[in-house]
Order: sequence, then structure tokens, then C-alpha cells
Amino acid sequence: MANHKSALKRIRNSETKRLRNRYQHRTTRNAIKKLRDLSSKKEAETLYPTVVAMIDKLAKRNIIHDNKASNLKSKLAKHVAAL
Repeated sequence: MANHKSALKRIRNSETKRLRNRYQHRTTRNAIKKLRDLSSKKEAETLYPTVVAMIDKLAKRNIIHDNKASNLKSKLAKHVAAL
């Protein structure tokens, strides 16, 4: 157990941030799966910008690596174009 007030605060903050990161990451992954499952090009084209924005936010906050974000966006763009 922590001995200092600052350490206790750090533990509280870390847990809050961890839960927020987990929620955002899970939500984005679900959106990516939803986009991949779509068969209509029109729906996919409307959902694509929001999914890309979510991926960019994750990369900006260092929840995922920048290169992983780029790879995901590229693969999703290919998928939407192929529909």
C-alpha cells in the first residue's frame, strides 16, 4: 500500500485513466468491427469518417501507436473502396 498522499492520488488517477482508455479502445474496436461487417457501400462511406476520427483520437492520446492507427485506417479505406 502507498505511504504518501501523492502516491494515493496517483493510484486514483491511474485507475480512472485506465478505465477511460479501456472504454474508448473497446468502443473503437466495436465500431471497426461494425464497419467491416457492413455490406452496403453507402452505409460504410457514412460510418468511415467517424471511425477514422475515433482511431485518430486513440493515436493522439497514445492509447494506440501512430503506425497502428495508420495501418487500421488504410485497411478500412481499402475495405470501403472494395465494396
